[in-house]
Formats: sequence, structure tokens, C-alpha cells
Amino acid sequence: MTAVLVAWWRAPTAALLCAGATVAAGAAVWRLIDQGNAELARFVAALERGDLSQSFARPRRGANFDDLGAAYDRAMSRLRDERAATLGKVRFAEALVDGAPVALLLVEQDGSVHFTNKAARRLFGRDRPCPADALVRYGRDFADAVARTAPAPTRLAHLALGGLPQRVAIDVTLLEAPGSAPRRIVACKVIQAELDGAELAAQVDLVRVLTHEIMNSLTPVTSLAQLVAAAMADDGADLADARLAAAALARRAGELERFVGSYRQFSEAPVIAAEAVDLVELLDEVARLFRASAAGGGATLALTVTPALPALRGDRGLLSQVLLNLLKNAGEAAAPAASITVTATPTEDGQVRLVVQDDGPGIPLSLVHDVFLPFFTTKARGTGIGLSFARQVVLLHGGQIGARPGPPGHVELLLPLAL
Repeated sequence: MTAVLVAWWRAPTAALLCAGATVAAGAAVWRLIDQGNAELARFVAALERGDLSQSFARPRRGANFDDLGAAYDRAMSRLRDERAATLGKVRFAEALVDGAPVALLLVEQDGSVHFTNKAARRLFGRDRPCPADALVRYGRDFADAVARTAPAPTRLAHLALGGLPQRVAIDVTLLEAPGSAPRRIVACKVIQAELDGAELAAQVDLVRVLTHEIMNSLTPVTSLAQLVAAAMADDGADLADARLAAAALARRAGELERFVGSYRQFSEAPVIAAEAVDLVELLDEVARLFRASAAGGGATLALTVTPALPALRGDRGLLSQVLLNLLKNAGEAAAPAASITVTATPTEDGQVRLVVQDDGPGIPLSLVHDVFLPFFTTKARGTGIGLSFARQVVLLHGGQIGARPGPPGHVELLLPLAL
């Protein structure tokens, strides 16, 4: 009987002890979960604040907390390394921008203008942002160029900085970033010295050519005039000789007059009447005109045009005249049976490249720049107008023209698709 009572008393006690142990174990598990959640919350909060200095590893905590803390610390270390690398790149980019020799302006969506680098702050003498309309003080055309809202080809403007106006080249680049309004980067490069040097060099070259041509006419004119004067002073002189000398004198004077007239004509720059020009149609038309000309009678002409070549905006008449002059030059250079090829291809930067090539001797290396000077010619009866006129028209279209030394003969044009 006693044994039964003892067993009856111990049974609920064991149950209570078992329940207590279960509760204690559950509480311990809950504390572990709570600690894990707390560590995770601290990790996430540190990431939200950008605080990468936190440490989570605590030795001898057990229950895999050491491994969890080490994993958090490794993640923090990797993020610190990535932040340091990104910060290094940002500082390098900032140093690159700040040290750039070109003045850089940042135009915000609201129109405020920031002087981004040292060159800009030095050029404009200010380092605080200003509204866009405040740039009028530096010149109306400069302010208009900066106010352009879309990228465009390089534009020249006058910049007034208290002294003599300076000519600057302005490029506008659209800066778009996800989640933010578009902004514009305006690059301003003062090119007054370069332009002055180029103009001076052009004037020197022009004077050299003019002097050469005029002296070629004046020397025989002077000699013939002296011959006529001597013949008329001699009572017994043969008037036939005097007449021949006078005729030669008049002929040379006429040639000099025509030369001066062509100079006057060249000094009047043509006016561009821009329109959409289909290059395929234009090249076909110029090819027909060339084949019907004296220079193209015995020549073979091949056109190679990229399919679906975009149209460009330009003066169709002037461009046709330029291309026809280039074909005639090629035909005469490789006469009597010239082989000429014309290729037209678009470029990646929004231009079209036109190449006229012939199988003639080409242009010597020493003359590749001189051939585009007004009145410079290597032909016995050339005027020196064709290539200089071509250069004038191409520059008015915002393009480039140049020649490669031969053989073969090679002239290349770059024309922007948008004028």
C-alpha cells in the first residue's frame, strides 16, 4: 500500500518537472532567437545608416553565434572594401574633372549654373552657382549657347571677360542619371590664341601665293613696257615689234586683271541654303554631269554608297559643285584614262565620309596642305580656286576636307548630317 502511495505522489511531480524543463528549454530557445533577431536588426540598421564600422563577432557565445557574427563581419568588411574602392574612383574622377584644362559648367534642371572645376572658376572669376540669365554679362551669344537644352555640334561664341572679347568653343553634353532630372555639362575652351595663330598663318600663306602670282605677271609686264618704250624711242624701230610687245603687254595685264577678279570673287563667302540632301541622288547626278564633261570623257567612275545612307542638311547646289570639281581634278590628274572611285559611308559620330580616289600620281607630301590655299595650283593653266572653294564650302557646312599624299590621288570629306 505504501508503495502505491509513493508512486501516486511521484507521478505528478515528474510531470511538473518535465513541464518545467520544457518551459526552460523554450525560454532558452526564445532568448537565442531573440538575440539572433537583435543581431540581425543591428546589422540591417547599420547598413541603413551606412555605418560599416560595426563588429558582430563575440567569442565563446556558442549556439552558432560565433559563426553568425563572423559572417556579419565578413559582409561588413567586403562592404567597407567596396566603399573604399568606389570612393577612390569618385575622388579620381573629381580630381580629373577639377584638373581638366577645359572650363566645365554644370547646368541644373532649374537653370542654376555651377562652376565645376578650377578652369571654370579661374576663367569666370567666381565659385558660387548663379542663375543662367546671369551669364548674359559674359555675352549674349555665350549665354544662348549655354542655354541650349540638347547636345549639338561644337559652337563658337564670343566671351566678354572685362578685357578684349575671347572666342570660345562650346560643347553641350546631356547628363542623365536614373531617378534624377537631366542636367547639362557645358565645356568651354578659349581658342582665341589658336584662331589668331591660324588666321595669321593663313594670311601669310595667302600673301605668299598672291605675291608669287602677281610677280609672275608684273615681271613680264615691266619688261614688255620697257621694250615698247625703247622701240618707240628709236625713230627707225620696226613698229611690228612694238605692236607684238604691246599685244603681249595687254595679254599679261588681262591675265592679272582676271586673277584679281577671281580673288575678289573668292573673298565673298557663299551663303548656305540648307535643305535635306539625298546623297545617293546627289552623287548619281554629279556622276552624270562628270561623264558628260571633257575631263570625264575617257574616265571610269565607280560609286560605292552604303545602303540606306541618311540624308544630310546642306546646300545641294554648293555640294554638287564641290563634288564635280573634285571629280574633274581627279580626271585631269589621271588623264587620259582615269579610274576614279567615290565612296560614301556614315560614321559613328553622326557624319558622312566622302572619299574621291583616282589612279593618278596624287599630291606630294610637301603640298598636301598648300593645295587648299586660294590660287595655289600645280597645273599649267590652273586657277587655284577649285580646292580652296571646296574647302570654303565644306567648312561652312561644319565639315572637314583633306588630302593624303599619293599615289594614288585621295581627297576626303567629312560632313555632319545635321547642319
